[in-house]
Amino acid sequence: MVKPQIWVWRGEFTGNIKMQNEDNWKLLEDSYTSFILEYAQMANETKADIFCIGTELETFVDNRPEYWFDLINKVKSVYQGKLTYAANWNEFDRTPFWGELDYVGIDAYFPVSQSKTPTMEECLEGWKSHKKGITETQKTYKKPILFTEFGYRSVDYSGKRPWISDRDMDQVNLEAQNNTTQALFETFWDEDWFAGGFVWKWFINHDEVGGEENFMFTPQNKPTEAIIRRHYSLN
Repeated sequence: MVKPQIWVWRGEFTGNIKMQNEDNWKLLEDSYTSFILEYAQMANETKADIFCIGTELETFVDNRPEYWFDLINKVKSVYQGKLTYAANWNEFDRTPFWGELDYVGIDAYFPVSQSKTPTMEECLEGWKSHKKGITETQKTYKKPILFTEFGYRSVDYSGKRPWISDRDMDQVNLEAQNNTTQALFETFWDEDWFAGGFVWKWFINHDEVGGEENFMFTPQNKPTEAIIRRHYSLN
């Protein structure tokens, strides 16, 4: 999957991007169209299986839905593969254009446990209400569900607010990462409507990243890597 992303100054959340007048909305739309179509053409040339038209742009989608339908048509004119959009976990159920895409894409940072070291049982229970909403969306649009991002930090309270990347949260907790990750696989992996997902965050320099002293998202060179490998090797 080719997945272009916007990174906002000072790390502000992309979902909050909002223009204050029509001229600025048009400026954003024209710029974003040019940005996305360039990557779509590249994805087509490289025969990428999936192209993602945007990532966690909640307010942009809410305020300018017509633009997104038009953008999808433009992308389809240059890219011949499958399409998705990476909706944030609290955005996907009101994203209006799933019917025009091939996958319902979700960045799956759903809160599943309030515990310092969440147990498997707690995480499985925490997934129940979220899974209900995901299933309802899947039935509405009759599209497979794709986790455009999924992953947990190897840190205390990893299931409480899984989207948090603050570096002052530095208490390494490998068990927390293991349990949250395993619970996600047990909840979704065997569903026939689940298309799989993309791990956040995986680096190309494998031997130089992660490790059992690392408290960030990557599962590389941590026990969680074996959990992921086991499930993907069965697919």
